[in-house]
Amino acid sequence: MEYLGSCLCGAVSFEVRGDFDSFYLCHCRYCQKSTGLAHAANLFSQSAQLVWLAGADAVTTFTLLNTRHSKSFCKFCGSALPNTEVSGLLVVPAGCLDTRVSIAPTAHIFTSCKAAWDERLEEVPTFEALPG
Repeated sequence: MEYLGSCLCGAVSFEVRGDFDSFYLCHCRYCQKSTGLAHAANLFSQSAQLVWLAGADAVTTFTLLNTRHSKSFCKFCGSALPNTEVSGLLVVPAGCLDTRVSIAPTAHIFTSCKAAWDERLEEVPTFEALPG
């Protein structure tokens, strides 16, 4: 399988060649802080290959000292990008992919850190665009 992805400003584009092993929704405090969200949505692969098509020099990586938490992002727009800094794993933020992902999330992880407001979200009103 081949997946294409890019950052928000278009400076960085990449291809992932191969299959993903798992898709985790991580609720740890590190992921909450680094995404600004209730959880990160990352695809993992031990065998897929990452190829930077453009903008490899615009990719910056931050690794939190004394942890396995590492995040790559575009230095221009801040978009999350694939990372290979964690134990030989390819970690791809699902939202940076332009190709549709057919794998469903494998599991929610680190739910003991789940944000207090991340409950019963199916009861929250929904809108197809910004409400007026």
